Amino acid sequence: MPEKRLVLYMHAGSGNHGCEAIVNSLCHMLREKPLVITNSGKEDRKYSLAPPDGNALCELAEERHFSQHKIAHVLYYGWRKLTGDAESLLRYRYRAVFEQPLRRYGRNRPEKAYPLAVSIGGDNYCYDIMVKDLMLANRAFHDRGARTVLLGCSIEPELLTGGAAHGKLAEDMNLYDLIIARESVTYEALKQVVPEEKLRLIPDPAFTLGAKELPLPEGFAEGNTVGLNVSPMIQDSEAKAGITMKNYKALMNHIIQATDMQIALIPHVVWDRNDDRKPLRELYETFRDSKRVILIEDGSCEELKGYIARCRMFIGARTHATIAAYSSLVPTLVVGYSVKAKGIARDLFGSYENYVLPVQQLQEKEDLIGAFEWLRDYEGEIRKDLRRVMPEYKERALQAGKEVERLWAE
Repeated sequence: MPEKRLVLYMHAGSGNHGCEAIVNSLCHMLREKPLVITNSGKEDRKYSLAPPDGNALCELAEERHFSQHKIAHVLYYGWRKLTGDAESLLRYRYRAVFEQPLRRYGRNRPEKAYPLAVSIGGDNYCYDIMVKDLMLANRAFHDRGARTVLLGCSIEPELLTGGAAHGKLAEDMNLYDLIIARESVTYEALKQVVPEEKLRLIPDPAFTLGAKELPLPEGFAEGNTVGLNVSPMIQDSEAKAGITMKNYKALMNHIIQATDMQIALIPHVVWDRNDDRKPLRELYETFRDSKRVILIEDGSCEELKGYIARCRMFIGARTHATIAAYSSLVPTLVVGYSVKAKGIARDLFGSYENYVLPVQQLQEKEDLIGAFEWLRDYEGEIRKDLRRVMPEYKERALQAGKEVERLWAE
């Protein structure tokens, strides 16, 4: 096992530039390089976490994938059935850290120092398919002598306070040594099931992410371009089939016909199974002859933030694309589907009304036009509000790194 006491886990890979942004910004807060257990080292080496130039922000240990080791999958499945040892699946996946005992001597109090494992998945608990693995990982780290932190999380309140599974989820939450909620809706819900001394309300680390400004492509008018982001995930959450793309197309047509602004289509997740570029290419092909639309290519989280920061306004579906906009003082409308969008907007502006348009509420193809026009009417005031609140908000976001290091050093 690499001699690291600070482990970041549940990192899905940098092809999701929100995941990349969380790790990137957190690594910049820490004095020493953490060990990141990643689902895709290839992606992390392609972008900002461990680029080929050797200027790595962290050390990487890739998960072992059962899909690549089918015999192991069968053996571990049989072992779990025979023994009930469900954590064995996590120990296999995280073999890089579990193959040796996790106890390590610390710097300040060696007789009481333990390694620290930080779950960095953000909204992972919002997805049913991931909750079991999150619980298993939390328990497995504790069973091997580690302490755990859930960092930058958003959790739907009803998952914590109701339903058949809420008891197990509350038990899991209480096993963490520290939970850092990134917005107040989640924080208030967690207070109902977790002692307050274990809780912190700290903005997402990605609010502190740096921006790299690459040369702008032809047609990108700095300060007079609307950035647009759409994702297959919000399309899956729509209540009326096809209404999301109808709204985006109607909005783009409206911007072209009623304003002098350019449009930049900006991806933020580029996984084969969940690729923003697919709906964005459809939008681009629909309007390419207008000469008013630019399709931004994939890049690192810092490079994409560099484009977003030079927009006049931004309308986005991906949480960390909108965080890049907010933190760059760009008036932003979130086409959201979950608690995280509402909670972050409420903490910034005092209300999420008009700042978040839930995709489930889209009924008519002109709905997004109305929300855009409100943003346009108030863009000056919104920019002033962001300029006023963002310095303190970013300063608070830095507390995430300080809390991790505090627990690490104890």
